[in-house]
Amino acid sequence: MTTAKRDTYTPETLLTVAVRVFNERGYDGTSMEHLSKAAGISKSSIYHHVTGKEELLRRAVSRALDGLFGILGEEHARVGRAVERLEYVTRRMVEVLTAELPYVTLLLRVRGNTDTERWALERRRDFDHEVAALLKAAAADGDVRGDVEVRLATRLVFGMINSIVEWYRPDGRGMGEREVADAVVLMVFGGLRATG
Repeated sequence: MTTAKRDTYTPETLLTVAVRVFNERGYDGTSMEHLSKAAGISKSSIYHHVTGKEELLRRAVSRALDGLFGILGEEHARVGRAVERLEYVTRRMVEVLTAELPYVTLLLRVRGNTDTERWALERRRDFDHEVAALLKAAAADGDVRGDVEVRLATRLVFGMINSIVEWYRPDGRGMGEREVADAVVLMVFGGLRATG
């Protein structure tokens, strides 16, 4: 007796598949047909879990954004000298990026072509402004170099961290999450901290 394949997908496992396909094909280049083939389920089974492709995108980028904004609410990000809080936030950004690599990768690739993408870009800008404000406060305290313009320093820090999605692969053979975070903090703050 043959039994039909039972839909064992949950919204979470479907999201995992969708993020992988979005990252491989690009969001615009992914159809519901691509998602159903990758998941091994029918399109109607996908619609049982979500209203469509854009809902999957919103859930995915929300997961990445929630991780990043969660950092700002942590005690070490709120208490202490600005430079210490900035260093903590920088380390945690790398940790969130490596822990949520596919989700952050997708977040960094959105371009603003849909309502969800525009919302995600706006939220990213809000987060960037919070981190830039910490860097500005650390500069005002005299704890970071005054000869590097704050906006440029902020862009360089984000550029370094965001580039991790292009090369980091958590395969157990290379650098671990902690080693990457340590290296970023060393590079950033070895160059930013005021000496004297």
